[in-house]
Amino acid sequence: MKKRFGIVTFPGSNCDTDCRYAVKVAGAEPIMIWHEEPDFSKVDCIILPGGFSYGDYLRAGALVAASPTMKLIARYAAGGGLVLGICNGFQILVETGLLPGALLKNKTLRFIHKDVYLKSVRKTPFSYLIDEKDIMKMPIAHSEGRYFSDKQNYNPIFRYCGSNGEISEEFNPNGSIDSIAGIVNEGGNICGMMPHPERAVEGILGSDDGLKIFESIIAWLTDIKQI
Repeated sequence: MKKRFGIVTFPGSNCDTDCRYAVKVAGAEPIMIWHEEPDFSKVDCIILPGGFSYGDYLRAGALVAASPTMKLIARYAAGGGLVLGICNGFQILVETGLLPGALLKNKTLRFIHKDVYLKSVRKTPFSYLIDEKDIMKMPIAHSEGRYFSDKQNYNPIFRYCGSNGEISEEFNPNGSIDSIAGIVNEGGNICGMMPHPERAVEGILGSDDGLKIFESIIAWLTDIKQI
């Protein structure tokens, strides 16, 4: 049976259809979920897609954090359910408190849209099939992507790097602490990342490296691997 991914759409989300396509390419079944009619009872993973939820008023993701839907997602995650937040989805997870830290304005104070390289530094359901030597190429598109925390309470899963895997400030596009491109919670079942894997699932798009993340989730769910 195909694994089912619930893709939650809020007003202003604009990467939900990209996520739907990526999930299909990976071999799973996408379930589109409007935020006012949330039903997570039959999904194996929840995706919070990128975009500009509620116009990014106050701060990116701040208004969604007060949504009743997020209480249901928190309950889903507390039960061990997998949650992947991409770009604005990462911002939402941080604003909700499901992931620690904050996402600040880029060091350039400008919107950045470019391809970047990143590597996995931790084995979780979201990196289950990814070797630490693998260098992945995928796009970023954000203005509030600079991850920061004044406490050592975050767990990196992806870091920005050069095409050869070197991690340095030269390859850190937004000024994130420790070149962080993505983190997970202590349990490893909630992941937030700024790069867009759903925009890198076919070679014609410039890279199919993002497919590894969706395939990792499916493989982990299939193997029922506890990490």
